[in-house]
Amino acid sequence: MNNTTLKEIANQLGISITTVSKALKGYPDVSEKTRKAVVELANQLNYTPNSFAVNLRTKESKTIGLIIPTIVHHFFSNVIEGILEEAEKRDYMVIILQSNEKFELEKKQINLLLNKRVDGILISLSNETGEFNHLNTVLSHNTPLVLFDKIAKIVDCSKVMINDRKAAYDAVCYLIKKGYKKIAHFRGSYLPQNSIDRFLGYKKALEDNNIPYDPSLVFVCENNNDFQDGYENAKKIIHENLNIDAIFAVTDLVAIGVIKYLNEVNISIPGQIAILGFSNWFMSSVISPSLSTIDQPGFEIGRKSAEILFDEINLKKNHLPIIFQSIELETKLIERETT
Repeated sequence: MNNTTLKEIANQLGISITTVSKALKGYPDVSEKTRKAVVELANQLNYTPNSFAVNLRTKESKTIGLIIPTIVHHFFSNVIEGILEEAEKRDYMVIILQSNEKFELEKKQINLLLNKRVDGILISLSNETGEFNHLNTVLSHNTPLVLFDKIAKIVDCSKVMINDRKAAYDAVCYLIKKGYKKIAHFRGSYLPQNSIDRFLGYKKALEDNNIPYDPSLVFVCENNNDFQDGYENAKKIIHENLNIDAIFAVTDLVAIGVIKYLNEVNISIPGQIAILGFSNWFMSSVISPSLSTIDQPGFEIGRKSAEILFDEINLKKNHLPIIFQSIELETKLIERETT
């Protein structure tokens, strides 16, 4: 960013900063001669206007902030596409930040966005986020905030999500109907709401089908490396001779780690062990055997979250009351070769 300021241009030309600013914006009350001189000098000095400077007239930055836990995940890349599409329609810029599943980084990023005076913030929480003062700070600044996917139930703002508990429940009931009895669950970390809900859905499906819940069949994947976690836990299952016949994994990437290990040790899928993933990202349909999974509408989650945020930004601008919404989008089970 070139820091040549309006002041330097004004000093060199012996005119006021206001005149320089007006000349660059093409205001009619600046003479053509002055405008030309200002533009020429601005070009020579490589002056670029600060896009983050809030337009004082409209009090808008025309920028929103987006914080996601990880960019590599196919689900989140779809979410981003949905958000960018909505932002583009409204001529908004999106600052995209990645918390890397780290709570401390997430807090810093929230502060950064508030300092940049963004008009609103969209966030999916990190796996480490267990307290929410930083989100309440956003709300106390009167900055519109929408949580999506990984949300906090106790934060009072709009949210866009799926029903993780129901989706997991349906997934496990499907496995049971297929005749699988000893179903392991590779769950996510203990803090994220979606990982808790997927675990609870798994547990309830077993109970409703008179299969006793066995805590020794639940393996935690919390190293923020889903693929490796899936691989290592699959190894554990085989080494401990747990004799399971199906695995319900918290994400597709965990499931793909499982598939890689079972393929290496020649355990037939689904002949000996069936596998069901969660989120339906691109890899699921192209690996071998292809992965049965729960389809999570990432693009739609992004689109809807952005739509709600922009509505709230407009309501705030017009001093109208904001009524928070909780939107739940549908998931569906996709049956492929692993089941």
